[in-house]
Amino acid sequence: MSKAIGICGRLAALFVASAALWPAGAQALDTVKVGVFPVSSSLPYFVARDRGFFKEAGIEAEMVRLIGGPPNVAGLITNQIDASAVLVTIEGMNANLKKPGVAMYISVNAQNAQYQMEQFVVRKGVQASSLADLKGKKIMSAPGPANVTMAKAVLAAAGLKEGDYTLDQLDMGQHVNAMTAGTFDAGYTLEPNASVMRTNGVASTIEAGVIAKYILGDPKAYAWVAGCVLSTDFIKNRPDVAKRFAAAWAKAVDFITTNPKEARKHLAKNTFTPDAVVDTVPLVKFTNVKDLTAKDKADFQKFIDFSTSTGTLPEKVDVTKYLHRF
Repeated sequence: MSKAIGICGRLAALFVASAALWPAGAQALDTVKVGVFPVSSSLPYFVARDRGFFKEAGIEAEMVRLIGGPPNVAGLITNQIDASAVLVTIEGMNANLKKPGVAMYISVNAQNAQYQMEQFVVRKGVQASSLADLKGKKIMSAPGPANVTMAKAVLAAAGLKEGDYTLDQLDMGQHVNAMTAGTFDAGYTLEPNASVMRTNGVASTIEAGVIAKYILGDPKAYAWVAGCVLSTDFIKNRPDVAKRFAAAWAKAVDFITTNPKEARKHLAKNTFTPDAVVDTVPLVKFTNVKDLTAKDKADFQKFIDFSTSTGTLPEKVDVTKYLHRF
């Protein structure tokens, strides 16, 4: 009996000793729940996950599939998610007015004529080569108050007033099918839908980068329309985990910037992007908050101020209060 106890004791000691030698990577990962809208703007999430950046940082990123801004905002406010891979900045700032700090941007995405995302397309067979030609047309729009407001504002800048056209919100997953079926004459859509339409020959782009041109007044300006956010509750309650998550995200953004061709491959299977357009679909300008210039922040503020002037946001918001740099 004493011999058996001695053996068990030695085995236990060996187990404890070996456990102490396990590498940090063998320990349990910290789970972070991330609201993910599977579109090209969520690319940093897929790059960080698929290339192991999250795991290197000791993070297990748990994807919660949420389509559009309102479900992501609701998830952040109720702490059902810790982060949102891509949240429209108008919706994020509106959420911050309701619960200050619920949406802290750690990176933001810019779009213009070069970094294309939003754009107006016209169905094959419909005669329209400019936005002014959409008078009398039936137009679909990406859903949500932010998208509808931008679509109407751009059309107004092109000389069309409400009543000159019809505009209906439509779920992003239905845009290609609706255009193929001829349900609408034109659309205010996002990538990769526009690329898919062009590849399939069902529609062509009239103009891209319309927010920069018509809202900011400069086609080369950066329209900071969306980005990745963390909730303040997450940052305060688990500061080390939040810092490591942000570091992995920043690494993914830097990878996309320096290796866009390789990064695009992560759109396949992860988003609505078909294999046929993965190599050519435009990407927005993903930018870590630490890399924003004074001009970038001024453009960002101008975009949000416009949303306040149109009533989309109920009051003025200082965007710098909701930019978080680790």
